[in-house]
Amino acid sequence: MALPYWLTGTEEAANTSFLRMLRRLPRLLRSAWLLAWRADRRTAGAVVVLQIAAGLAGALGLISVVGVFDGLLRAGPTPERVAAAVPSLVILIVALALRGLLASAATAAHGRLSPAVYEAAENRLLDLTTRVDLATFDDPQWRDAMERARDRGIYAAQQVVDVGIEVLTHVIGLVAVAGVLAVLHPVLLPLLVCAVVPTGWAAVRAARAGYRSRLRYIAVWRRHRMLADLLAAREPAGELRAFTVRRFLVAEAARLLRLATVEEVRVVTRAVRTNLYGRALSGLITGLTYAALCWLLWTGRMELAAGGAAAYAINIGIGKLSELAFAANRVYEQGLYFSDFQGFCELSETRAEPSSAEPSPAEPSSAGPFVAGAAPSSAGAESEPRAPAAFSELRLDGVTFRYPDADRDAVAGISMTLRRGEIIALVGENGSGKSTLAAVLAGLYRPQHGTITWDGADASRFPPESVRERVAVVMQEPTRWPLSARANIAIGRHDRPASLAQVQASARAGDAHDFVMELPRTYETLLSRHFTDGADLSGGQWQRLAVSRAFHRDAPLLICDEPTANLDARAEHEVYRRLRELAQGRTVVLITHRMASVREADRIYVLDHGVVVEEGGHDELIAAGGTYAQLFTLQASAYQST
Repeated sequence: MALPYWLTGTEEAANTSFLRMLRRLPRLLRSAWLLAWRADRRTAGAVVVLQIAAGLAGALGLISVVGVFDGLLRAGPTPERVAAAVPSLVILIVALALRGLLASAATAAHGRLSPAVYEAAENRLLDLTTRVDLATFDDPQWRDAMERARDRGIYAAQQVVDVGIEVLTHVIGLVAVAGVLAVLHPVLLPLLVCAVVPTGWAAVRAARAGYRSRLRYIAVWRRHRMLADLLAAREPAGELRAFTVRRFLVAEAARLLRLATVEEVRVVTRAVRTNLYGRALSGLITGLTYAALCWLLWTGRMELAAGGAAAYAINIGIGKLSELAFAANRVYEQGLYFSDFQGFCELSETRAEPSSAEPSPAEPSSAGPFVAGAAPSSAGAESEPRAPAAFSELRLDGVTFRYPDADRDAVAGISMTLRRGEIIALVGENGSGKSTLAAVLAGLYRPQHGTITWDGADASRFPPESVRERVAVVMQEPTRWPLSARANIAIGRHDRPASLAQVQASARAGDAHDFVMELPRTYETLLSRHFTDGADLSGGQWQRLAVSRAFHRDAPLLICDEPTANLDARAEHEVYRRLRELAQGRTVVLITHRMASVREADRIYVLDHGVVVEEGGHDELIAAGGTYAQLFTLQASAYQST
């Protein structure tokens, strides 16, 4: 099948050389170990100590085997030979028992360490994912990197730690085997190593092929997962059935899965063939190793007792080398995916917004939870500039913003002034840049050109979180958080403890209190039918809950992006009445396609392809007969009798 265009961007990364990736393994192991150390220092240290001790006990047992063979196969009566072997046999038994105890203790410590490593890795990924600026989410390469890190990278971080410790254990055992064979006869050691090299080579080659395949097809898996999630979700279920698109979408999901399946079968077939060659060659060299041992015994170059010990050591050594090769391959394989995790973390660190001090809870204003001036002050304000708790004037001068990989500006050269107590309306057709401009005002996007000032202070000098603390946003499609109704409102200002009375006041302001009181457990009702005793809301109810959340945030700048899109006429009227009241003492930016709602705005800005083409009051713009007048007249005509 032909490779879709949206997969070609990963081809270069998939062809990274084997040696380059191999050189990264020590750094990956070190990074994984640091992750384990930070996750649980005591347990990580215990695992290493116990594994080393178990390996040393195994080495002691192997060395004692030589003494057992030497005692049993020497000349003399049988009782004397058995008696001569007893001391070494006792050491062997004690060593094996000790190794078993230490290995069990190490396994128990592993059981505690592995979840801690996984938890630390996932927490780090989520922390970085939520710290990057919003524009990063519009970068498809970053999203693919995030998908790879989430898909296998977190698990690989855990596995690299576990398998890395196994490698250490096998190396200790091999040192003992190598020491025994080198003493018995030096020719046996290189033959033993050569016997395992083909198997290790084949395993590493197969792992590399699997990783390259996964890297090249990550976009296929991501698209399939997104589509499969939509087909299984409740929200799109109605539209899916209403448009009778089930067969089409299921077929598309099957097509994507088929693409991935064909590739997976190809990789598995190639891996089987590669491993077959490697194992066949390893088997041949193993046979040559035993043949060499027989030749040494036949020619008298090695005593029978030494030959018995050598045969045992070779058997143990081949097993240890095979285990080491397998473990090293797993480190290599998981290291490839862990490198995705590390790469994503490094990439996200470069795009993470500057951290700022956590805001300190503020006392609510005496007039209620959504009165101007009640925005919280922030800890650390003395040490770094922060956005003012309130402002008289917010000015944009030549502001330009372009999305990643876009070929034109989303907003270009925007200049406007927003004053305290005003309602500002942004009007324009779809794609005119209204929502993007609102996101820039909210501090979600940082413009590439131009300045935004709060009472003359350049907002680019403020930490992004400091700006957002002063802004409340009502999204066009608010997030339906699977929390209680109370928490869905209170998270508007989560850093400030809120009583039920304050939450209820915000709900009344957003016209949500009445329907919340009708829920099974009122404000404590979990708003998700995915869980027992959960409840769902209509689109309009979710919208009113989002408005209540914005009121509860109590910020000097309120941005409403289609705040009444899902509301009926009565609820819409009530929300706009409350917005007009709220504008006293703060600034409201209103984005809506319902032209009647902007008539009472103090100023209206009309956007077209990211540029302000008209500005003024309603009457002024109607008289001008431009874009605003056309849009208003067109919409009003639907309500006029013919």
